[in-house]
Amino acid sequence: MEGEKSIMHYTSSQKILTVGDGDFSFSACLAKAFVTASNLVATSLDSSGFLYKNYPNAESNIREISSRGETVKHAVDATTKADDYILGSMKFDRIVFNFPHVGFNDKLLREEQILLQQQIWVWRKSKLRLFPEYDLQVQ
Repeated sequence: MEGEKSIMHYTSSQKILTVGDGDFSFSACLAKAFVTASNLVATSLDSSGFLYKNYPNAESNIREISSRGETVKHAVDATTKADDYILGSMKFDRIVFNFPHVGFNDKLLREEQILLQQQIWVWRKSKLRLFPEYDLQVQ
């Protein structure tokens, strides 16, 4: 495809959903690499107010993403169907799971927390939103 931009496993022609991107730094990186594409939906579990208060770079990252025509959604809980009203019937070529925040249990070891966070999200929701020929990327 002419004019297609790429970074690692992703291209500007793909519809990409990022989940639980914390301060939106990963999504901002994709948006910068693609210049303009309007194929990225960046989500966070937290509200915009919480992000701005707790993540110093969140506001500038969100501004970067939005200025390039990409979509930013707040308070999206990928572990439930509650986000259906936000994401509607959107389908994606890639769903990027960069260890999103899904809660914390102080009785578990760090490694157990990471595994739990991966497992909670991966199979509950992802397959419903992917085009049949694509896979979920757990990183």
